[in-house]
Amino acid sequence: MSTTQTTASAPRLRRTLSLWDLILYGIIVIQPTAPMPAYGVFSNAGQGHVVTSILIAMIAMVFTAMSYGRMARVYPSAGSAYTYVGRELHPSLGYVTGWSMTMDYILNPLICTIWCAKAMADLLAGTRYQLPYPALAWPIIFAVLFTVLNLRGVKSSARINSILCAVMGAVILAFFWYTIRYIFHLPQYPESYFLRPFYNPETFSINGVFHGTSVAVLTYIGFDGISTLSEEVENPKRNIFLATVLVCVITGVLASAEVYGAQLLSKQYLFAANEVENAFSHVAAIAGGALMTKAISITLLIATIGSGMGSQLGAARLLYGMGRSNAIPKKFFGAIHPRTHIPANNVIFVGVIALLGAFLISYDNGAELLNFGALIAFMGVNAASLTHYFIRGADRTIGQLIPPLLGFFICFFIWIHLSHLALIVGSIWMVAGIAYGAWKTSGFRSELVNFDVPAEE
Repeated sequence: MSTTQTTASAPRLRRTLSLWDLILYGIIVIQPTAPMPAYGVFSNAGQGHVVTSILIAMIAMVFTAMSYGRMARVYPSAGSAYTYVGRELHPSLGYVTGWSMTMDYILNPLICTIWCAKAMADLLAGTRYQLPYPALAWPIIFAVLFTVLNLRGVKSSARINSILCAVMGAVILAFFWYTIRYIFHLPQYPESYFLRPFYNPETFSINGVFHGTSVAVLTYIGFDGISTLSEEVENPKRNIFLATVLVCVITGVLASAEVYGAQLLSKQYLFAANEVENAFSHVAAIAGGALMTKAISITLLIATIGSGMGSQLGAARLLYGMGRSNAIPKKFFGAIHPRTHIPANNVIFVGVIALLGAFLISYDNGAELLNFGALIAFMGVNAASLTHYFIRGADRTIGQLIPPLLGFFICFFIWIHLSHLALIVGSIWMVAGIAYGAWKTSGFRSELVNFDVPAEE
């Protein structure tokens, strides 16, 4: 009786978030313009089958989202693939999942730095504001910008995110308007013209489409963040599940419509190295002219700056969690700045990696490497859901078996179609991490590394 009273009187987070709040949060995190920055990368990888790749990736993400939603019911305060896998399967498998997540966190600010640098150089090309040696100057400027702003404790508010989301929505509507107007003024086209974005017999191959899909997964990165809000949601068992699935579906449909319009505007499906980052903006110019190009480029630049800053701080917080638990040198990685209350050493560390990486790898290689780790985490969550609800659960229905099983195997099939470079470099990262974990825990016998991202204070 006393236990019940104590529990009831204990302070807890208020459940104020509705289903719509969760959906809006997920869309803002992923961004309504998600496929636009990487459109050229998706097209090169999939030989022009961008729509098909995004839709196949959506199927995999919907099944994975169902697994995330179900696991959030079991661990409402965790929201981490590392925790789900570690507790349901085995701590060492949880460690492997966490190590793959570390790759994601560190690579995200790196690819944002690369994209922003190329976008700004492209925007100012031929103007009096063009910098000398832009390929050298802009990566340095953006890596330093992200680092300095994070060191000052600058972070965007929910209102700014909502305004930015509205601006992105307006730009997307303008793109659709110009695209539809342009198509209606063209001579009559055969049905194959409208089906070409889904299937082009001249370039179609199963391996090519799934290679494109392995990169197109980048469109959905961030949907899993919804599960971290489990303790602040009305009816979390229902709403976390629904919101996670609906965000993936809404993102997939909107992203497919955006790239479908782009592919109708241009038959070009291969983009040169100096065009790949801003391919969508240049294709949009066919229908909307230079004004449309500038509007899309500026909107995506602002959004990616925000994403780069947020992902750098997220990576710094992950490293802080590992340092705090003495998994990596605590004196450096586990330190908090006394005034800004952020892990300043880690912010600088991630900034240096982003700067060096911007000169060592391309945007498309960075995106594939990021997806290498993300897909491992997604496979782990599907396996954890299958284990908890079907293998160990009392209610062993077909609904508990099929979604996580399909989610796992589709993610695995997409994963093996990553580029050879991504598979090799990613495997080296994983082998190094497993070796480090084995050394740190005396052959995985002692307490494992903690990969949970600390909550923001």
